Amino acid sequence: MDVPRGFTIRESDHRIHNPLGDAKPAVLGRALRPRPGRHVLDLACGSGGLLCTRARDHGLTGTGVDLCATFPASARARATELGVTDRVGFVHRDAAGHGADEPVDVAACVGATWIGDGGPGTVELLRRSLRPGGLLLVGHPFRRRTPPDRAAVEGSHATSRDDYPSLPGLLARVDEPGCDVVEVVPADRDTRDRYVAAQWLSTRRWLERNPDDEPAPVLRAELTTAPVRYARYEREYPGWGVFALMDR
Repeated sequence: MDVPRGFTIRESDHRIHNPLGDAKPAVLGRALRPRPGRHVLDLACGSGGLLCTRARDHGLTGTGVDLCATFPASARARATELGVTDRVGFVHRDAAGHGADEPVDVAACVGATWIGDGGPGTVELLRRSLRPGGLLLVGHPFRRRTPPDRAAVEGSHATSRDDYPSLPGLLARVDEPGCDVVEVVPADRDTRDRYVAAQWLSTRRWLERNPDDEPAPVLRAELTTAPVRYARYEREYPGWGVFALMDR
C-alpha cells in the first residue's frame, strides 16, 4: 500500500506537505516553548520537514511514520542536511493505528487526519501514545467562507458544504474528546499560495521529463485547469491550521 503517485509527483520538492510555509512552524515553536530532549511522535510525517526542524531549533528528539515509500529516504536526507540524524528516525509504515512503544511528550498529525477518519478520531489515535500532560498537534482544514454553489464546493475539493466545518465548528469538534485548545496557528493566503504553486512547478517539470509516463495525461489536464480553479475556489473558501491540544 502506498499514497497515490500523483501526490508524490506534485509534492516531490516540498519539505513540508501542508500550507504552513516556512515561518509558521517557527511561530508554533515559539508559542509552545518545547523543552529540549522531549520526544515527538509524528504520524504521517511526509518528508520529515517539521520533525527535523523541531529537532534542530528546539533540541527535540522524535520518530516519524509515513505510508509513502519514498518519503522516509527524503526525511533521512533532510535530517542529515540539518545535522539531526542522532535525534530523529523515520519508519515506512501506515500511520493509521500506529502507537508508540513508550509514551511521548508530543504526538502530532499535521495534515493527514484521514488516518483517524477525521479530527476527533485522530485525536484519539494520538492520545494512545501521549504521556499525561503532553501536547497533541493536529493539522486540519476548516471553512473560511461558505461555498455559494455546487461549482464552488467541487472546486474546493469537497463533496458538500459540510465537509469543512467553520473554525468555531472545528474547535467544538476538537473539544468533544475532552481536550483544551492551547494554541492555533492558521495558514494564510500567502503560505497557501506558495504551497499550491510549488505543486504546479513540480508537476510541470515532471511532465517535461516523463511525457509518456502513465500519469502524464491526467497530470497535464490537471495542470491546465488547476491555477484558475485555485484562484477561483480553493483560495477563497477553505482554510487550514494547526491546533495544539492538551487533555483536561
